[in-house]
Amino acid sequence: MSTTQSPQSPQSPRSPRPDGTARPAGRAGRTPPRLRRAGTGLALAALVLAVAAVLDVDDGPLLKIVLAVVCGTAALVVQHLAGLSRQLADQARVSRETRVALDGTVTAVRESLERHAADLRGAAEKRAAPSAPPEGPVEAVAYRVERATPDSIPEQSRRAIAEVLTTGPDILQTFARAELERVVRHMADLNNLTAECAGENHDWMLSLTHSTERSIFATSTSVDREFWNSEPASRYLQAQREAIERGVVVQRLFLLESAEMLDDKLLRLCEEQELLGIELRAAVMQELPPHLQRGTTSDFILYDEGVSFEIEQDLRDVNVKTRLIARPDHVEQRLRRFRELWEAGMNLRDLETRVDDEEDGAWMVDV
Repeated sequence: MSTTQSPQSPQSPRSPRPDGTARPAGRAGRTPPRLRRAGTGLALAALVLAVAAVLDVDDGPLLKIVLAVVCGTAALVVQHLAGLSRQLADQARVSRETRVALDGTVTAVRESLERHAADLRGAAEKRAAPSAPPEGPVEAVAYRVERATPDSIPEQSRRAIAEVLTTGPDILQTFARAELERVVRHMADLNNLTAECAGENHDWMLSLTHSTERSIFATSTSVDREFWNSEPASRYLQAQREAIERGVVVQRLFLLESAEMLDDKLLRLCEEQELLGIELRAAVMQELPPHLQRGTTSDFILYDEGVSFEIEQDLRDVNVKTRLIARPDHVEQRLRRFRELWEAGMNLRDLETRVDDEEDGAWMVDV
């Protein structure tokens, strides 16, 4: 049995859209608006001519043609005006939609900014408000350290302090607590512009040297003669050298009890420090004017003319106490004392001459 196949109707080609996609079937042969309007006008003109022919108007062919042209033109004008009306309506609709979209965007942005500002205020209020300490020993100690010093200690350092206070051997934890208590006591003392500790505190001396920005004025008595051969002295001189490189003026005055201390050992010490950029002078106390002999002869160092670092000796000339004093009246008194002694001292060239004369026995002192 044979079967017949119905012939397939050919598909109309699909013209592409402006964006490159295919148009739906059935719209491929759509006529442009201008051609449709022209066709309508011609059709109307032809209709007018046909009607005139049917009615057998005897006014002549010219009138028929004019009437057809007028009617066709009127049709074109009417269609054009209708098209303009539709375009204006479309533009008004698009403008309304655009305005609505912009209003929605502005509203969304405003609401987002308001939420962000509220979040920032909430975070600030949460940070400012006291909160319960976190769980865990390390976190709890870190929380207490942060509450005590929220800005002065970095987060990493606070964490390290918390860990050392809660982990490791008991002796290490006890030592760490003792060190923290010592530092806290010194901080409390400095609120009164005075702090002290037993013995010589080289750490204070080094820290102040690293912190100085303008000047270091120091006296050095016979008690310090052995200090300059020690390891802390090397670090101290290196710190002063670095201070000089950043523009700090360093002046050191050696106070000698008698002329017998004017020797080559002192001279070599002065020459070594002068090579580092330190300004040096020496003064024999017994040879100073009486009003200068009556002042203090204890060692002191003035940092930036704001803090006096002082070492106190006992009857055996042993350094037993270190003080930091920042009271303005006390610092001014020490500064005045240093300047008077500095003006009365010998510079390095005069010191060389004096040492040579002392060794030759050619120096005479009026008594």
